[in-house]
Amino acid sequence: MHASPDLSIVIPAYNEADRIGPNLEHLRGWLAAWDGSGEVVVVDDGSTDGTAEVAERICGGPGFRLLRNQGNQGKGYSIKHGVLLARGSFVLLSDADFSTPVEELPRLLEPVASGRCDIAIGSRGLKTSRIERRQPAWREGMGRCFNRLVRLLTGLPYSDTQCGFKVMRRDVVLPVFRAARVTRFAYDVEILYLAAKAGLAVEEIPVIWRNDPASKVDPVFDAITMLKDIVRIRLRDYRGRYGELRRRFPMDEGRS
Repeated sequence: MHASPDLSIVIPAYNEADRIGPNLEHLRGWLAAWDGSGEVVVVDDGSTDGTAEVAERICGGPGFRLLRNQGNQGKGYSIKHGVLLARGSFVLLSDADFSTPVEELPRLLEPVASGRCDIAIGSRGLKTSRIERRQPAWREGMGRCFNRLVRLLTGLPYSDTQCGFKVMRRDVVLPVFRAARVTRFAYDVEILYLAAKAGLAVEEIPVIWRNDPASKVDPVFDAITMLKDIVRIRLRDYRGRYGELRRRFPMDEGRS
């Protein structure tokens, strides 16, 4: 029986055949040089362009796994699928385009591994974040407006909930992911909202970020859908649908 890896890297993928191959190859090389054990879990979300075949060819080696959803279920569903089946003590959630490069992992993993926090979220919104390739100005403006609405509707204090680069201690976030219901792009907000409800410590970390012009997020339609999901999150919580998440974890002792 193989020992559990230190880290699981969960990557949701939908119609990523053109770019996931080189990104996975780069990830393979980085992991080979990394001082730790890791696995890569690619979750194919019912792709129709050969993404699964490209990923399967690369994921055939040790340390790589391919999970398949039954049809297109959504990014949030894919993330949950991957986290629940991950084997690592820690989990990195990363977008398939790696707009935040994997080289940024140590700065998020260190505060989680040291017990300073349970979840570290990459952020484009802090003063020391490095945006090396920007979005068009109108998309950045929409992002800022969306973040203000998220803060208003949820009370979350973060400057950027949507950066696709987050590290967490798997054992403490499992109850959160089991309770999560959002299947599409607002999953980040729900996970952070439930983490706050569970009393988990979250730290926002500045990262390098490079906009990928091939992003599949529709800035208008998806933003409206996400806001609807955020309202549903509050309604579920108000109606007690999430249940009791707050519990005491061993690592809480000694944390200020």
